[in-house]
Amino acid sequence: MTPEITVVIPTYHRPDLLMNCLDALSQQRLPYGQFEIIVVDDAKDEATAETVAEFIRTTGIETRYLAQPQRLGMAAARNRGWKAARGRIIAFTEDDCLPQPDWLSNALAVFKRGAQVISGQVRVPVKDRTTNHERVTFADSISFVTTNCFILRSILQRVGGFEEQFDIAWREDSDLQFKLLQLGVPITKCPDVRIIHPIQQSSWWTSLKEERKQSYDALLYKRHPELFRQRIPMYRSQIVRYYASVCSVLIGLMALMMGNVFVAGLSFALWFMLALTLIMGRVAAEGADPKHLTYAVATALAKPFLSVYWRLHGAVKYKVLYW
Repeated sequence: MTPEITVVIPTYHRPDLLMNCLDALSQQRLPYGQFEIIVVDDAKDEATAETVAEFIRTTGIETRYLAQPQRLGMAAARNRGWKAARGRIIAFTEDDCLPQPDWLSNALAVFKRGAQVISGQVRVPVKDRTTNHERVTFADSISFVTTNCFILRSILQRVGGFEEQFDIAWREDSDLQFKLLQLGVPITKCPDVRIIHPIQQSSWWTSLKEERKQSYDALLYKRHPELFRQRIPMYRSQIVRYYASVCSVLIGLMALMMGNVFVAGLSFALWFMLALTLIMGRVAAEGADPKHLTYAVATALAKPFLSVYWRLHGAVKYKVLYW
């Protein structure tokens, strides 16, 4: 029996989370014969392979394990998965997500009514006070994300799948969305097609590491300049503050080297006021206890420099000026 739906799950060295996701799929209300699962391991990992084998032994659900020879990124892993699929509908989720029991059955009903692409609901449990990483995850969940989407295989073939230059998990789903929009393919929003995306515990410096993602904004802009301007929130006032912070420090250092103490003083005073604004914003969001205050100060001071560096890195790498 040919399955109607192929579920593609890219994963990387997280077998415990993957098993939770697979367990959720085993509870689907759609009969097992109507869907298959393809797990794409982005760099072969023995523990991941054993997890998939154990799932097959205990459930009997048609599941395949595909291993990338080296880490190539989520876009490449998804391409590997959908190209090997037998189903006419490709469902994308991730290893740290929990599809709800009616996830597949609700989506299939919408496709039977003529849908070509479905964007489902992603529920992200958040606390009253959230870290920057949690806020970014929540913001992503309300847009078109491949954490929860279904696409006809024929449509993926038309658009060429995912752009593999996006070799980390950032903006590859926006690139796919923009290609669909340019072809005039309708995207159906389906709040009943639900998954839960728990936020994984992260270190305080995670938001600093993730500034690397800013580099890929330049690539997305180069590929889709008009749609980028229309649909990607740039938070320009914050970007201006970041550039002002970096420039004020650089001007202050140059003024000191030239012996102009007055200009140096003005520059560092401006930097101090901008830094204080950033610190107060983070404290208001994350709390003012000693631990969070230390983290807020450290990240607020470092973030402008990292953000500007990665933005300029992307502009140079992809040979594009964007704002």
